[in-house]
Amino acid sequence: MKGVREFMKFVTLNNGVEMPIVGYGVYRVAPEETKDHVLEVLDAGYRLIDTAQQYRNEAGVGEAIAETDIPRGELFITTKVMSNERVAESLEASLERLQTDYIDLVLIHWVMGDDLATYRVLEDYVRAGKIRAIGLSNFYGDAFDEIVSNCEIMPAVNQQETHVFYQNKDLQEQYKELGIYLEAWAPFGAGRENMFENPILAGIAEKYDRSVAQVILNFLISKDIIVIPKSSNPDRMRENLDVFDFELEAEDVQTIEAMDRGESLFDWFS
Repeated sequence: MKGVREFMKFVTLNNGVEMPIVGYGVYRVAPEETKDHVLEVLDAGYRLIDTAQQYRNEAGVGEAIAETDIPRGELFITTKVMSNERVAESLEASLERLQTDYIDLVLIHWVMGDDLATYRVLEDYVRAGKIRAIGLSNFYGDAFDEIVSNCEIMPAVNQQETHVFYQNKDLQEQYKELGIYLEAWAPFGAGRENMFENPILAGIAEKYDRSVAQVILNFLISKDIIVIPKSSNPDRMRENLDVFDFELEAEDVQTIEAMDRGESLFDWFS
């Protein structure tokens, strides 16, 4: 396989760290299957792997990191923590499970309460060189503003539900002004609302001789939105990386932009 940098697009976070714009999430991957699964996606060309303490499969990611012959510096590992009084202890446990001296990106997974105190611990770990970049996940409104207004290290990423039916257009503009990247979980909306059979998307996909999934990902990354699509099918894993060699025409971009409903498909944030 050709070198990843020959086809992958990278974004530069607000602290100068480079991050692949397409990655792979291991949400709901069984712990006992995670190592083999991660090795498979690494072989397919992925270098960004997104896990979380709550997924209970960090150890499998760590086993894959230890076994692969891909240099650690070419991998980008994300995990997520929950706010609590023992955050530092939980971070040390994540480092041990992931079998690494540092984690590339750590996010606070959900709004839990005293999230600013947790964020302060993440800032300390950045200064100690154990975390390269920090950010948030599922933070909106006042909870987001509290971190941004009081932090010493600006979040590099906020990971949100983002797809063609829920594009977070206002957040895209706000984050650009703040130097924060929007990262899309469920960029396919978990297949809800028959996204893959949508006639508008299907028509655009036929025009470019691409799949609907490829059109969706191309649209999102054209907006500099980081995406972590998931598939257990090896062919689709590779297909989801083959999205950098075509460009949607302006009229097609506008058509997809008009598909935004402004409502979550998961009923959590609408």
